[in-house]
Amino acid sequence: MRSLYFITGNKGKFSEAKKKFSELNIDIVQKDFGYPEIQADSLKDVALYGVEYIQERFDKPFFLEDAGLFIDALNGFPGVYSAYIFYKISCSGILKLMDELGSNRRKACFRSVIAYKEPDREPDLFIGESYGVISKKPIGENGFGYDPIFIPEKGTKTFAQMETNEKNQFSHRGKSLNKLIDFFKNREIENFKNL
Repeated sequence: MRSLYFITGNKGKFSEAKKKFSELNIDIVQKDFGYPEIQADSLKDVALYGVEYIQERFDKPFFLEDAGLFIDALNGFPGVYSAYIFYKISCSGILKLMDELGSNRRKACFRSVIAYKEPDREPDLFIGESYGVISKKPIGENGFGYDPIFIPEKGTKTFAQMETNEKNQFSHRGKSLNKLIDFFKNREIENFKNL
């Protein structure tokens, strides 16, 4: 079985990725190197900076992921600053901001950018999005981050009310992981054809 390193300190993200990759013959291994998250305009920029930082310290195939919650009524806030804002004001702070706007516009989008890097290759990017709404109050005990306040389109529960397999069907990260998995499957098909 091959190993693929996921550079993250977030056990929830790691658990979701491990479940998704269980269908392939690839063992996901968590590595918590920690890397600086630059202040940038896009998740892609943050992910690519992370790759640049990690590749100087690690010479095996790896991926990392940056994600953000973009709320329409807050002009895309917290967006690329989602992790920082969560640690400062958490879900309750976001709900308070929305209440202060007096807004019934609760549309939001979770975005995920996965950057996969092999030695001597340019990084590959995989993007996933999950559209939905912000709930009026936190609901659910599962997941992490903003999961208790996000209800995906065609869903009736917040991410925090879902088990990992169900969340992976709806989530931004589940979608970007699917694209990464397809990337590996397509490479295996190509390698088989070239035998």
